[in-house]
Amino acid sequence: MGRFLAGVASALLLMAAGIFIWRSQADAGEIAPPPVSEKASLGLFDVTDPPQATEKTREEKRFSRYDRDKNGGVAAAEYLFSRRKAYAKLDVNGDGKLSFDEYAVKTITKFNGADKDRSGVLTPVEFLTTRVVRAKPKSTKCPPPLRIAPIGEEEAET
Repeated sequence: MGRFLAGVASALLLMAAGIFIWRSQADAGEIAPPPVSEKASLGLFDVTDPPQATEKTREEKRFSRYDRDKNGGVAAAEYLFSRRKAYAKLDVNGDGKLSFDEYAVKTITKFNGADKDRSGVLTPVEFLTTRVVRAKPKSTKCPPPLRIAPIGEEEAET
């Protein structure tokens, strides 16, 4: 218990000393000028703190991507262009109509691949093959626990 109290007291003394040192430097009023790098003297920008895009420039870029004919406005056809591309991928036969089979092609393919006996019904074993396989964590091993010997034990071993 005495060691614990001594540790707490020393931590408080160190914090108090740090505060006094910090206050004394703040009262001195001397602020060191930022170091001038060689790149700054050559007129190059500092890459340690790259400029961030403002929200306005992000929206301008997004607007520019949607405005495909560059006329300063986004028409409905331009706005829906990305959805039309996704729809065209699903509309396999190109008739402009999306049937349920075209919409669910991935799921139907997965079902047919799992149904090995072609019965139209998945058994529990077949259904198990349709599970989602998640990526495993990179490292699941924990380091071995550290063994700390009691105070009297170290002297007995040597």
